[in-house]
Amino acid sequence: MVQASVEIPGVALGASPRGVELGRPEAPPGVRPRSAIVPLGGLPVVGVILVGLVVAIATNRLWALDFFHVVAGAIWTSLDLFLGFVIGPILGRLSIPARAEFTTRLMPKMVLIMPTAVVCTLAAGWQLARHLGNLDATSPNHPWIVASFIVVAVMAVIALGLLEPANIAVLFELRKPVPNGEVIARLMRRFILTAGVTGAMQVATLVIMTKVAS
Repeated sequence: MVQASVEIPGVALGASPRGVELGRPEAPPGVRPRSAIVPLGGLPVVGVILVGLVVAIATNRLWALDFFHVVAGAIWTSLDLFLGFVIGPILGRLSIPARAEFTTRLMPKMVLIMPTAVVCTLAAGWQLARHLGNLDATSPNHPWIVASFIVVAVMAVIALGLLEPANIAVLFELRKPVPNGEVIARLMRRFILTAGVTGAMQVATLVIMTKVAS
């Protein structure tokens, strides 16, 4: 039984770590499949979600706003906690070829999931707070809402300004004929670190949101 594998020069035993080896049995020798930057198949799903968000905001329906805010916020929180505290430690112990293979499959999905979750959480949350009167200075929930705005704003800046660019940079590096394993490892450390920071901040968000809901 012969198993075909793809080897990028530079990561074979005794070679420089600048290359990345991606073993793909279905790929012909000497050919490495290029990773997609944006999975086109997911764009219609994202489009439907964003259209639904716009309709929810335009109609100002409490249930619809609550749905988008809670579901998107739960996805954002879960991903941050999972990536930062579960995937991060595991990924740090993998070899560079294994990290590259995992990254090739994970990162394109994150390009769509994270921005969509962040936009839905923030947009629906703002409209929900306005609908319930929590933006009024006389509201007993106003201080908690302001605190949540600060925490979420910091998380959004980290997610869209640090985490997402690191994600895209990894994908562009993987598309090169000879990817630099050291660059990929450094970018992945940034990705996991920022996910861990936002995951820790999500705990504060959960405290604030449960207080407001009660």
